[in-house]
Amino acid sequence: MEWNRKKFETKSCLIRHNIYCNLFFFIIHEKSWGDMKKYFRLLSILVAVSLMGLAACSEQKTKKTEAKESAQEQKNKNEQKVKEEKKKEEDIPVFINIVDPNTKSIIKTFNPKELGYKTDDEKYKAEIANLTKEIARGTKETPGYDKRMILDRLDANGQIIKGTPQTILEEEELANKIIQASVKGGDVELPLYATESGYKREEAAQLGEVVVASFSTSFNSGIAGRTQNIALSAAAIHNVIIGSEDSFSFNTTVGPSDAEHGYQPAPEIVEGKLVDGIGGGICQTSSTLYNAIDQLAVSYIEKHHHSLHVGYVPTGRDATVSYGGKDFRFKNTTGVPLLLKTIVKKGSLTVEVRTAKIYQSQLKKRG
Repeated sequence: MEWNRKKFETKSCLIRHNIYCNLFFFIIHEKSWGDMKKYFRLLSILVAVSLMGLAACSEQKTKKTEAKESAQEQKNKNEQKVKEEKKKEEDIPVFINIVDPNTKSIIKTFNPKELGYKTDDEKYKAEIANLTKEIARGTKETPGYDKRMILDRLDANGQIIKGTPQTILEEEELANKIIQASVKGGDVELPLYATESGYKREEAAQLGEVVVASFSTSFNSGIAGRTQNIALSAAAIHNVIIGSEDSFSFNTTVGPSDAEHGYQPAPEIVEGKLVDGIGGGICQTSSTLYNAIDQLAVSYIEKHHHSLHVGYVPTGRDATVSYGGKDFRFKNTTGVPLLLKTIVKKGSLTVEVRTAKIYQSQLKKRG
């Protein structure tokens, strides 16, 4: 529309100019030289008007050109202003706060640029991956947010003693949240997911009804320290409820096998040698449990053998443990909740795995 108007105005100026010129030549052609004086005045007026018309056209064009240049100049200024404001925003330090969703406290604050954001994307991703791993799994100085499940158990009266749910920090989700927040900064809450034990509280009392797997081992009851250690570790796993899809950890369930918790010196295998150590004998409890639970369709998470043959189970049928080190862990994939029972008599240890009668037909055993 703008182009058509400009074209029309230009043509109007030219048409006006042509009219004046044609009129001038008409007068010269039709009148004699004697009449020139009479019409000279009129001719002068016509010429003046024609020149004024041309001047007006020129002035209009000049104003339009100036307006166009002014608009372009204003546009350039606006673009420059936007660039300057953007640069100022980029120069303002951006910080990300990692927040504990339970306590709402800030556990970590950092500047993304200092870790490579926008300057080295690969380095930044690697730094964020390490950060999320440390927060989830912990370091030597700081415990992680990932927590193994402490399983529920029954007391002597059949009442439930509550443990704690399994807590997982989703590292990949946290990394994605941090990267998204790296542009403007702000708070990022830890994506924590808790999983309760897979059994029904109202059915807990019936879980001891049927023995579905059992295994026994023998020991020399004359060795007081070893006998004490077996009895303590067996009591620690007694009446523990392993719900469907729950994960069992021997070290988490039994806890530290040190003098503070009543454990005594006894022979144990360390790096291929038989030596005396606090807690010697607890591996017989973990190995007896392994041979009982292995009759069912559980999935092993972690299992280790001794460096020497042990006399209480066949070769390759042992499960060594060490608190803070090697662990015996499995997941209950039998399809039903289970209950552990331990029986310690003079010179023998038995581990029974039980469940409720209503679950007996649904239980998956190892093929």
